Amino acid sequence: MKIRIIQTVLVAATLSFVLAPAAIAADLTDVGFIDQAAVGTLPVFVAANRQLAGIKSQLDQQYNAALRGAHNDADRQRIALQFQQEFSDKQREIVGPIFSRAQLAIASVAAQKSLSIVVDKRIVVYGGQDVTSDVVAALRGTQAISPPTATPPPASIGFVDQSVLDSLPKVQQANDEMSKFQQDQRRIDAAKMAAAKTDADRQAVLADYNKALADQRDVLLKPLVDQTQKATAQVAKAKNLILVIDRGDVIYGGTDITKDVQDAFGK
Repeated sequence: MKIRIIQTVLVAATLSFVLAPAAIAADLTDVGFIDQAAVGTLPVFVAANRQLAGIKSQLDQQYNAALRGAHNDADRQRIALQFQQEFSDKQREIVGPIFSRAQLAIASVAAQKSLSIVVDKRIVVYGGQDVTSDVVAALRGTQAISPPTATPPPASIGFVDQSVLDSLPKVQQANDEMSKFQQDQRRIDAAKMAAAKTDADRQAVLADYNKALADQRDVLLKPLVDQTQKATAQVAKAKNLILVIDRGDVIYGGTDITKDVQDAFGK
């Protein structure tokens, strides 16, 4: 179970937003959001996904046939990587142009409406501008979409790239130690479970296992979560940000504070 060290920050920020929306609503007029599920139902995306599904089905058959000729684990790994790469290449070939056009549509709409950031609708509880229909209209058109001439205005919402923080040595070390502890605990509790004679005994073994994992997470992971939360709060305050979210929820714009948090968090 890998640590998600920005999660607590996100929860805290979201709760503040929910509890006092009126206080910051005026500051969020430059925030747009998109229902990506609605965009995904456009014919061009549906057709691309159908085409990719067909390609994947063919590659799966070829992969299974190739796998039967593998002599060892190295062969199997090589074959798996080969077919994964082939599918990734097809994915970029088919989806790449569509994705680029969608990004241009979003950037164009954001520029027209003076939005500093566009996020996924899933994380919006209150406020912001729904620009889904504008983006859909731009994508339905047949004309080329020109990129905006100006960059997004400074955003009061920042974001952190979780994958960068996850790759930090001390986070990786904590994840590795947690994974090893979990594996060791499974072996210990497997013997206890085999010796258990009643359902009550088995429930007790399971409860002990879950408690051991929770206690170890508090030892290994909670300090990193707390440290990251503190670093993010410090950077957000210094940059006058009212909210920090995960990079995966940002579609366009925003203020990237990943490097700042990384530096404050330490390697």
